[in-house]
Amino acid sequence: EVQLVESGGGLVQAGGSLRLSCAVSVFTFDDYAIGWFRQGPGREREGVSCISNSDGSTYYADSVKGRFTVSSDNAKNTVYLQMNSLKPEDTAVYYCAARRGVVVDTANQYAYWGQGTQVTVSS
Repeated sequence: EVQLVESGGGLVQAGGSLRLSCAVSVFTFDDYAIGWFRQGPGREREGVSCISNSDGSTYYADSVKGRFTVSSDNAKNTVYLQMNSLKPEDTAVYYCAARRGVVVDTANQYAYWGQGTQVTVSS
């Protein structure tokens, strides 16, 4: 079974930065793609960014390109989401999720989920 634990959320002013971490408990970390998703108040869950641990390929939603960076430390089984130039519309619960195989941005393609971490950006 794959377990994921997010950390690093919090309250930040617009223009600030946060780094989210996703610790993944799995024997074959390299076989998995890890996605970051978010769900804001009254909104559907949306894909933010994803990374493949096998080939390093990445995906970014248009709304975060140039501001967010996803990275993976395979030695620590941890994936990071560096979020810069944060905006109030980035406020959401952020989840990391895992799937075997390639990067996709669709939540229902991910079998394993963390509990989420709240990110609040004040204006």
